Amino acid sequence: MAQQRLNSSAARLIAGVDEVGRGPLVGNVVAAAVILDPSRPIEGLTDSKKLSEKKREQLFPLIQARALAWSIAWASPEEIDQLNILHATMLAMQRAVLGLSVTPDLALIDGNRCPPGLPCEAQAIVKGDLKEPAISAASILAKVYRDREMVALDQCHPGYGFAKHKGYPTALHMEQLRRLGPLPEHRRSFKPVAERLALNTDIID
Repeated sequence: MAQQRLNSSAARLIAGVDEVGRGPLVGNVVAAAVILDPSRPIEGLTDSKKLSEKKREQLFPLIQARALAWSIAWASPEEIDQLNILHATMLAMQRAVLGLSVTPDLALIDGNRCPPGLPCEAQAIVKGDLKEPAISAASILAKVYRDREMVALDQCHPGYGFAKHKGYPTALHMEQLRRLGPLPEHRRSFKPVAERLALNTDIID
């Protein structure tokens, strides 16, 4: 779990929270929480999916440098298989908020539900990553962090194309999953992986 920084005195600390990686067949579901500093605005914040990879990479260190606090957390493929993807996503979000170096007064959660066990008041906002800058910032941190995880996994297992599809069930990923079998990092409860495992041939462990 990665985190940073000390906050200055502020009237009301609001954390934006978002996740990335519910749909992929492989890897962690990643969440981030960000408390922005009103005195240090960041231009260009929006839903990470609306930004180019280059722009996200530019904003990633800027958010970390200018935010009052930020945290990145995740739930593992094993936790996803055990809990299901929804509950694992909630767990990753909870961990992200708890990982902040300061406790916010309010957490704004992208989506239609709030994770349990937060240390503060919470409000769910549908399409919040387009409406709330702090959620946009969290979206960017989570997206860049998870994409980097997929690039690293691609370097270890180049045959699957993870750097290209980031673990989503593209035609390339489905074909390589069929040919090569699941890795330990694959989510075994997801249907395409479970079906391939059922064949029980040449599985990489």
